[in-house]
Amino acid sequence: MKNKAARLQSIREIIIHSRVKSQEEILQKLIEQGFDLTQATLSRDLKQLRIAKVPGNDGSYVYIMPEIGSVGKLMQEKMGDNPQRHIPGGFISINFSGNLAVIKTRPGYAGSLAYDIDSNTPPEVLGTIAGDDTVLVILEEHINHQQALLALSPFIPEV
Repeated sequence: MKNKAARLQSIREIIIHSRVKSQEEILQKLIEQGFDLTQATLSRDLKQLRIAKVPGNDGSYVYIMPEIGSVGKLMQEKMGDNPQRHIPGGFISINFSGNLAVIKTRPGYAGSLAYDIDSNTPPEVLGTIAGDDTVLVILEEHINHQQALLALSPFIPEV
């Protein structure tokens, strides 16, 4: 039986190098590699690795690693010679109203972006609320918009 660290690394490699649409596919690939695990264990591993299920270009859902912002080979193939076709992290726009920032993303990306912001707790941010394609960021009272953009730039490199 292989250990957890090896299993987590195998899950990362599966997500990076193939386009998987279900946990059952991931589970089957892991079993083929000699891992002995249940669906519940896999689900906990995916949560620990912060792997997200997002809408693909063909209407189906695929798993991605948020820190990579892609589905491995799939994104490289889709980008081809036109890198502007791919919006890393799904970011579209950001607008401010007082101490609130509204971030628009592609459908399915807002939750993982809000999770990244909340997990890292920048001091300029009180918290976030996410929908499917919108993140509401509540800023500290004394933070101006330029400071907010600087604080959010690690999570939205396009800003």
